This record gives sequence, C-alpha cells and structure tokens, in this order.
Amino acid sequence: MFTINCKGRLLSFTKPVVMGIINTTPDSFYSESRVKNDSSIIERVEKMLADGAAIIDVGGQSTRPGSQRISMEEELKRIVPVIESLVQHFPHAIISIDTFYAKVAQYCIEAGASIINDVSAGTIDEDLLPTVSALKVPYVLMHMQGDPQTMQQNPVYKNVVLDVFDALNFKLHELIQTGIKDVIIDPGFGFGKTASHNFKLLGELSFYRNLERPVMVGLSRKGTVYKTLGTTAAKALNGSTVVHTIALMNGASILRVHDVKEAVQAITLVEAYKKEKEQL
Repeated sequence: MFTINCKGRLLSFTKPVVMGIINTTPDSFYSESRVKNDSSIIERVEKMLADGAAIIDVGGQSTRPGSQRISMEEELKRIVPVIESLVQHFPHAIISIDTFYAKVAQYCIEAGASIINDVSAGTIDEDLLPTVSALKVPYVLMHMQGDPQTMQQNPVYKNVVLDVFDALNFKLHELIQTGIKDVIIDPGFGFGKTASHNFKLLGELSFYRNLERPVMVGLSRKGTVYKTLGTTAAKALNGSTVVHTIALMNGASILRVHDVKEAVQAITLVEAYKKEKEQL
C-alpha cells in the first residue's frame, strides 16, 4: 500500500483512485474538457468530487502533440485564479497543478494546490525540481521522449517497456537525492510513443510497481483509444473505460480521466473481481 503526504493530508492507495482533469486551455485535444469561466469550473469540479474523484488536476497549458508552448506569465494568469477559487469552494479537495514551470508550481501550491504534475520530469525549467523539494509536496514523475512540439515525430525505442523504466528509475534516484520524497510514476502514455508503444506499456504496467511508487495512467480519450477504434475523442468514453480496466488489472494506482463516474465504476468492479478471485 502506498501513501503520499499532500501538505499534511495523507492520501492512501488502499485501492486505486481517480484524478479528474480540468483544462483552462482553449486548445486541449478533447474540446469537452475545456472550461472557460469560473462558474463552469466550479460546477464541473463539484460533479467530479461527487462522482468520487480523489484528486483534481488543473492545467493551464495544452501538452497535446504539436501544441504551442505558452509563457509562464500567461499560464499564471490562467491558472492561479482557478486554484484560488477551487480552494475557496472546496477546501478539503486535493488539487494537483499540471505545469512544468517552477514559478507556476510555487504560486499554485501557495494558493492551495498540494501536488505537482510535471510532464517534463524537470527538463524544461531547471528550477522546478528544487522548487518541488523546497515545497515538500508530492510530485508526478512522467516519462516523455522529446517535447510536446516534436514528441510524436517518429518516436523510437529499443524496448519501450525497459527504456521507459530505466529513464524513470534514473530520474527517481535524482529526485530522492534532491529531497523529493513522495513520487507518483507516470509512464507517459502518448508522450513520445506510438499506439503500439502505449499498448506494450499497458500490458507490462505491473513491471513499474518495481519502482515502489504509485503508478498513474493517463489514457483517457487519447489517440491510442479513439484512433484504434476509428472514432473521435468525443466518442471514446467506452474505449477509455476498457483501457482503464486493463490498467487496473495490471496494477494502476491512479487513473487520470475526463470522466470520473465511469472510472470510479471501473475501479469498483475490478476491486470486487479481485476480492472474489483471491478467495477462490
């Protein structure tokens, strides 16, 4: 069982949990996930929490393939007021900030967020990891080959499962030396990986438990799901639930999703199945 300390609040993974996605960006890949004003954000988060989300992940910058990077100043304008509003309305919620900028992370943690979710593993802003260490909050360590602007341009691995594991393991030791204690592992589905890579990672997900940290899966409505099905992100809820179920069967501790209710139901069913199987 894993436990992380979110600014004095312990989050225990006695069973998998759901992280709900809130995008304040105008260009995230799934248009229905975008929220444009305070009232719609509050309404959406309220529903996510009621549906069973354990964490709310707020992002102000799209990291979809080919996205254009915005400045730290622009991201601060988008994100800090949202964090402040969510903390005011939902003081007991655990809020994660999806950013690779040190200053954005610092301001958001000071505003009430308690987890830093960084797609870059500290490679975009050299001040980020020292900032995480100083803030003493959990950190999501994700693997990405390249950057969001170039990552899907012919990604290549010798063995994607081992290559990603080795990169995460190397970085994890760096984080520990930096003083970052609570780390969540994210193999980075779709970040410099083909659909074939993603399915291989999904099939060997339990291997990442060897890092002795909770493992997060972010496949909700992504291209691997909807392109495989020949549909669109908007019509990929059922497909997302299928890959979430596979992830849960293979040891996922956190599902990062757009659709909280369905992910929570998947967890409930998989946990019931595992319980009965253990009793056979």
